[in-house]
Amino acid sequence: MNLSIVRRSMCITASFDTGVYAIVTLMIFMAVVGPVIAPASVYFSDIGAALMPPSTAHWFGTDDQGRDVLWRVVAGSRATLLSAMLIVTAYSLIGVAVATLATVGPRWLDEMLMRITDIGLALPGLVVALGFAAALGPSLQSAIVAKAITGWPITARLLRGIMRQTMTAQFVVGAQAMGVSRWRLMTRHVLPNSLDILVVKWAGDIGSAVLVLAGMSFIGVGAQPPSAEWGAMIANAKGYVANAWWVVAAPGAAIALAAVGFGLLGDILQVRRDPSLRGR
Repeated sequence: MNLSIVRRSMCITASFDTGVYAIVTLMIFMAVVGPVIAPASVYFSDIGAALMPPSTAHWFGTDDQGRDVLWRVVAGSRATLLSAMLIVTAYSLIGVAVATLATVGPRWLDEMLMRITDIGLALPGLVVALGFAAALGPSLQSAIVAKAITGWPITARLLRGIMRQTMTAQFVVGAQAMGVSRWRLMTRHVLPNSLDILVVKWAGDIGSAVLVLAGMSFIGVGAQPPSAEWGAMIANAKGYVANAWWVVAAPGAAIALAAVGFGLLGDILQVRRDPSLRGR
């Protein structure tokens, strides 16, 4: 009986993981090929077809300019998802650099970098990012830069702690006893054995970055109309919610699906990294 329950649980878990992988794969596929396969009509107005409800011709209806909402969501996936990946990659690299210097450098450098990191952690990251984006000028590029330069402190603090712990491992201590330099230890042993948690965090953070990008575009400091970025689509359609709910439902569902999919992917990778979490 217990074995049957275990097998059933494993099947459910495998099906769940497969579903998450399918969502993430679909999102990445849309981001890569979406703008290529989208018809040219999604970039041009057709006022005669404005705000048409969902139908066989337009599965998710049309927006206030007569553009197909479904194809707009597909075409805008690159702006949203690849931008989110770029943000997470950028601040992850900054965090790795800060953590590496803090771990391998002299004590005074470690203290200075960690105090700067603490200041960054103490400040409200989203508010600071909004300020940077507004100062740089409302655009998707400004939103990317603003979030990238304010998102690194958590990564730096987390990775520095892991690197410090790895430095005390027996294989590292043995290499030190053999006269291996600290920089060689870092590049050959410590850093490669500390990056697995960064991969987990990178995957999970993409969902959060999608939400932040969409929010910044919605309030006007991110992507600007007529961009098909999902947050900008919702901002452009917020005046039509009462009469044309589908105009905001489609990009909103895409944002939710991306956030949940990448967030769950991070959880799955975390469980695979630490098997002790299974069953919790």
